[in-house]
Amino acid sequence: MKLSNFEFELPKELFALYPAEHRDESRLMVLNRKEQTIEHKLFKDVINYFDEGDVMMLNNTKVFPARMYGNKEKTGARIEVFLLRELNAENRLWDVLVDPARKIRIGNKLFFGEDDSLVAEVIDNTTSRGRTLRFLFDGEYDEFRAKLLELGETPLPKEINREVEPSDEERYQTIFAKNEGAVAAPTAGLHFSKHLLKRLEIKGVDFAEMTLHIGLGTFSPVEVEDLSKHKMDSEQIIIPAESAELINNAKEEKRRICAVGTTVMRTIESSVSSNRKLNAYEGWTNKFIFPPYDFSIANTMITNFHPPKSTLMMMAAAFAGYDFLMEAYKEAVKEGYKFSTYGDAMLII
Repeated sequence: MKLSNFEFELPKELFALYPAEHRDESRLMVLNRKEQTIEHKLFKDVINYFDEGDVMMLNNTKVFPARMYGNKEKTGARIEVFLLRELNAENRLWDVLVDPARKIRIGNKLFFGEDDSLVAEVIDNTTSRGRTLRFLFDGEYDEFRAKLLELGETPLPKEINREVEPSDEERYQTIFAKNEGAVAAPTAGLHFSKHLLKRLEIKGVDFAEMTLHIGLGTFSPVEVEDLSKHKMDSEQIIIPAESAELINNAKEEKRRICAVGTTVMRTIESSVSSNRKLNAYEGWTNKFIFPPYDFSIANTMITNFHPPKSTLMMMAAAFAGYDFLMEAYKEAVKEGYKFSTYGDAMLII
């Protein structure tokens, strides 16, 4: 498969700038791989495709307010700092992206907050936009983290081309978010409301939680035509033993096992035993899934509609079948489905 296979015409107005008013009332396109049929529903109708004993696998990562704005010493230039990951808690070292990067060199200091209550020093260059910052903060670690939360804002992706609004703090987070560490939301999970989860639970559907802390690598553009040469950034994953056991039992009983999102699919496919069972695991993954691919665990998937040439679209194509997915995307454009983070959903059965 080549990168150019995933090109398609996506009108700009189909990029969702806001989510549906109610989480579970976004549109849902249902793809039946066996019948090769496409249905148009609302997301809350997803309940009709699952029965008692089926399992939904959820990514319980929690997005932290990773985007901050500081001023460069002397010049006062406004610099965007995007926190990627903490490298060393004791020394307050962070891996970040800066913009504009050409102005930021080793030794520069950045000041944050109206009263310059937080200062950071650039101690290393990592990539063209990447830097390592050491935050200079006198208080305890908990106070430092509280200061980051206070100064940071919801890290909406760039394609949501508007200012962050107060409602984003809640809507750019799944209702089952628990483990803080992501810089982007697991978007398929955003469609679940408390009410819908309760209805699924009453119906007897089981939930298996796991964690993949989403970094920006998920959204990095693929820059090679030969997909086998693309390298994903590593992201931290956790599969608890009780979740693995629940999923393996459902697999033995030939239940419907649904990966809610591409991040869940990457997580489970990163920890499969030789007899195609799921292993509990805590570590890192740089798994990149594109067609053709033989999936081991999930037989159902919920995902959003993704931008052209994205790794997310490639995984959806691997699961649905390339030709079927391209047909569905064509239909989605024609029917005005909303794409990307705050967009509509697809259920592949």
